[in-house]
Amino acid sequence: MPDQQDGRRFPIPRSRRLTWDLLCFHRQVPLCPHDRQLQLQTVAAARHGCSVRISWAAIFLRATGLLSAEFPELRQIWYRWPWAHLYQHPHSVGILTVQREINGEPWLFWGRITKPESLPLAKIQQRVDQFRERPPAELFSRMLQLAALPFPLRRLVWWWNLNMATAGRARRLGTFFLSTLAGQGVEIPLPPSVQTACLSWGPLRSDHTCRFTLAYDHRVFDGMLASRMLSRMQELLDQQIAEELQQLNRSA
Repeated sequence: MPDQQDGRRFPIPRSRRLTWDLLCFHRQVPLCPHDRQLQLQTVAAARHGCSVRISWAAIFLRATGLLSAEFPELRQIWYRWPWAHLYQHPHSVGILTVQREINGEPWLFWGRITKPESLPLAKIQQRVDQFRERPPAELFSRMLQLAALPFPLRRLVWWWNLNMATAGRARRLGTFFLSTLAGQGVEIPLPPSVQTACLSWGPLRSDHTCRFTLAYDHRVFDGMLASRMLSRMQELLDQQIAEELQQLNRSA
């Protein structure tokens, strides 16, 4: 029989530290998820006919930015320090989960797109492509620096951004958060996040439907408003997003 080797202890890998921090602060946000079966026949047909590749991530970033312009609650952030109050950012900042590999280790980063409600789909897609193609040291240098800090300093930085910074928190941590594994055939009912709105979607089915989830901070708004947001999301996809895809194809 081969020799049995003893187990070993080792420090938390640097690649896991930011996810560890996020999970710690995620527990402090009372997120409530609501689902809707989105009908994507119209936008899928327009996307299929487009000569320029536009990913679903870019489409939902754009649509959520437009939704945030109509519903200011999506740009509001709950603060409990030094007293309970809300801060409303003048525009949306979308955060997209990005997995990259550094020295053979998987890292989770968070790509930031400012004012997606004002950006064309092609510009958003360029940014999404950069998140996946450019060197992580160029795109996510601040996150790599944060991961290198010792535990007390790292948590202090997180606490300051979440509890004291206002416009700075929105700029750095975003006003809404998108995460999905639909490309892997997997649904994420409730991805961990610290934003007021966390959005996710599942794989596109053969009938061109998918489950779309909006998880929201229940301290900021209630389920009735969330259901209106999901209904409006369907309208934005069928109308403005589909039209933008068709215009993009005509211009190409």
